[in-house]
Amino acid sequence: MHIDEALRKRLIQTVAETVIAHAEDLTELDQAIGDGDHGLNMRRGFEAVLADRDKIAAQSLPKALHAVGMTLVMKVGGASGPLYGTLFMQLGKSIPDEPTLADATEALAAAFGAVKMRGKSDVGAKTMLDVIAPVLAALRDGADPRGLPALADAAAAATKPMRAVRGRASFLGDRSIGHIDPGARSTALILRAICDTLGAA
Repeated sequence: MHIDEALRKRLIQTVAETVIAHAEDLTELDQAIGDGDHGLNMRRGFEAVLADRDKIAAQSLPKALHAVGMTLVMKVGGASGPLYGTLFMQLGKSIPDEPTLADATEALAAAFGAVKMRGKSDVGAKTMLDVIAPVLAALRDGADPRGLPALADAAAAATKPMRAVRGRASFLGDRSIGHIDPGARSTALILRAICDTLGAA
């Protein structure tokens, strides 16, 4: 797919505005099992990304993704900054300028591995990995990309009965059960925004 500067701008704007619009919802989720600041931190990070949209979009796709990641590392703070920063920076490191769907799939696989290593976590631990994993599996199985947003939403919802074993929520033990993981939810929002924008391109 040819992702030119105009499309890069739309991607940045849609992802950032989606996260910002759901900041309060993400904070409510985090108040139940975390520090209560996930939405606020993510909003701050993506407001910074949005403010630099034109500068970031003027770069190639790999460099633009890396720039988004660097901004999130610096602005989001907490545990989320390094994790989301790693996600985007590894995507930038792994994806070519004009990726095919297969290229994007392998870049997501590399990003998944990098986030797993950075967070010292894995699937089933009630984290953002629980959303990335099924989306990655679906892509590798040749699923229609148009179905990925619904899959991501369902994967985020599926963290509700899980017991957290990583992050602040893990301190709650069984009390973390019954709540959707805020990181899983924000990851689903980001994936939906990306898929919707590329689908309309």
